[in-house]
Amino acid sequence: MGKFQVLDHPLIQHKLTIIRNKDCGTRSFREVVNEISTLMAYEVSRDMPLQDKTIETPVAKMTAKELAGKKVAIVPILRAGIGMVDGILELIPAAKVGHIGMYRDEETLQPHEYFVKLPSDIGQRQVFVVDPMLATGGSAIMAIDALKKRGASNIKFVCLVSAPEGVKALREKHPDIDIYTAALDDHLNEDGYIVPGLGDAGDRLFGTK
Repeated sequence: MGKFQVLDHPLIQHKLTIIRNKDCGTRSFREVVNEISTLMAYEVSRDMPLQDKTIETPVAKMTAKELAGKKVAIVPILRAGIGMVDGILELIPAAKVGHIGMYRDEETLQPHEYFVKLPSDIGQRQVFVVDPMLATGGSAIMAIDALKKRGASNIKFVCLVSAPEGVKALREKHPDIDIYTAALDDHLNEDGYIVPGLGDAGDRLFGTK
């Protein structure tokens, strides 16, 4: 079973409070989501493997450490996931970026895939799937289905706010996936929104409310 981790670092929690506030405007929301994503990337990448490298400092030769193993791909679930990409690229600038487009049927709350564009070597990469919200889990499950179908196997799901229902659904369908979230909230309401949540992350990121 993959691990489920709430990243409760004080800076992450402080910044999450800022974007939860309904009075947080689009510009601030976008900037703080970016900052939280950078902080989360630090934790999510903690187990990336290292290898020895011989270098020469201004003083002496030494054996130092550098990243080894799989290269990284960041795959946002459109459209809200785009808001988390730049923050991760701040720490892992060589990562490639794929995109998976999903929209949610407002009647059934079921996701529908409309776009998939991934690096050609996705099967050889450590994949971070990013989406601010893990609500019903439908979009995350479908996105990971799409990735696995195209050869990806080393996948982590990273979100800002999650609901117990979504976490349960994702773990049942993809038990091998590690899930990282900044907060585990109380429940979903009848409209499929996380409570207390932060509203519609896409609308708040792009000012389309």
